[in-house]
Amino acid sequence: MAPPVVHSLRDQIREHILEGIVSGRWQPGERIVERRIAAELLVSQTPVREALRELESLRLIESAPNKGVRVRDLTAADLRESYPVRAGLEQVAAELAAPVLAEDVSALEPEVAALYEADRAGDGEAQVRHTVAFHREIVKAAGNSVLLHTWESLGIEVWTTLSIRWLSPEPRAHAEDHAEIVAAFRRRDPRIGELLRTHVLSCAPRV
Repeated sequence: MAPPVVHSLRDQIREHILEGIVSGRWQPGERIVERRIAAELLVSQTPVREALRELESLRLIESAPNKGVRVRDLTAADLRESYPVRAGLEQVAAELAAPVLAEDVSALEPEVAALYEADRAGDGEAQVRHTVAFHREIVKAAGNSVLLHTWESLGIEVWTTLSIRWLSPEPRAHAEDHAEIVAAFRRRDPRIGELLRTHVLSCAPRV
């Protein structure tokens, strides 16, 4: 996995563990040992514990007394659960952000350009990174801190990573769909909220 853009040691450790789950290093039901990860990464156990707690809140792992932390046996149905919630939030975000983005879509355009490049290269990590960044810019443009906090609490990057890399075996292009969203903001499409909602739901893994 390409080095992600992160802002804390906990984030880096979370990405390391997530990569291990996605790649199959840790199989469903297998125990993840906190002190072993700390020794491997040459860090204390505290940020490892924080990263594990975050992944548990996202339902990727589970803990039980005397059994430690184990990888959940996730299915496409599990991954789909967050998408209707996310779609509703992004519908609201698009409607609030529409006046701002109709005037200036410069925050979205670099992400679309990067997605075209990622699609050409078949770079799944870059597809995840720029897809999430694109949608975050829309939510930020809504200018509502509660909305942004709620959206980020869903662990969008984690679920997008799993959806694209784990349960989407066939390569898929992402740039064109996002370019169409930019065009809809530019033309002040009154259906922009519904368009974004439909787009998000279309990205959910198939059961």
